[in-house]
Amino acid sequence: MTAIEQTEAARPRGTRLPRRARRNQLLGAAQEVFVAQGYHSAAMDDIAERAGVSKPVLYQHFPGKLELYLALLDQHCEALLQAVRTALASTTDNKLRVEATMDAYFAYVEDEGGAFRLVFESDLTNEPAVRERVDRVSLQCAEAISDVIAEDTGLSKDESMLLAVGLGGVSQVVARYWLSSESAIPRDKAVALLTSLAWRGIAGFPLHPAEGQLSAEGH
Repeated sequence: MTAIEQTEAARPRGTRLPRRARRNQLLGAAQEVFVAQGYHSAAMDDIAERAGVSKPVLYQHFPGKLELYLALLDQHCEALLQAVRTALASTTDNKLRVEATMDAYFAYVEDEGGAFRLVFESDLTNEPAVRERVDRVSLQCAEAISDVIAEDTGLSKDESMLLAVGLGGVSQVVARYWLSSESAIPRDKAVALLTSLAWRGIAGFPLHPAEGQLSAEGH
């Protein structure tokens, strides 16, 4: 059950929940409010009301709005990183790896909770703690992709990282455009198109000499 689903289940006032369940419920309510209103327009009153709790209960778990926002951001940055790592580990076929990684970004953006807006479209990026988290998850995702590129191609760390930043950046920008434009292209078709574009570039780098030629299936 997601945090937002827990919010729906626990919204009536007066319900006593274990501390962890209450925290997840509050995070779910905060996500709904922050995604809909942005950080600056959201108020702790709105979040408490959405969760069906009093403000004192909300403050028992989070001392302020920024701390609540950061907790939510940490949760969803970690979710993105794990999705990318899982995609990369899902196969040893490099073209399928590219496709799985692209799809991880599309799935993350398409999630109905809209959490990607907190990571990629935050109105609080001038806050150092927010900027640090957003930059860190982008870097960590790129490093995960870079490790695979370096291992398979023998390119230097810097070269692999440059390619990885490009792949990750293209994935999230195109996924966000696809969603915001309400494209008639189904997600699997959109991912396939983007994979085809990316693979034409990345496949030009041969596998590490010890491994032979890059995945023949993709050519």
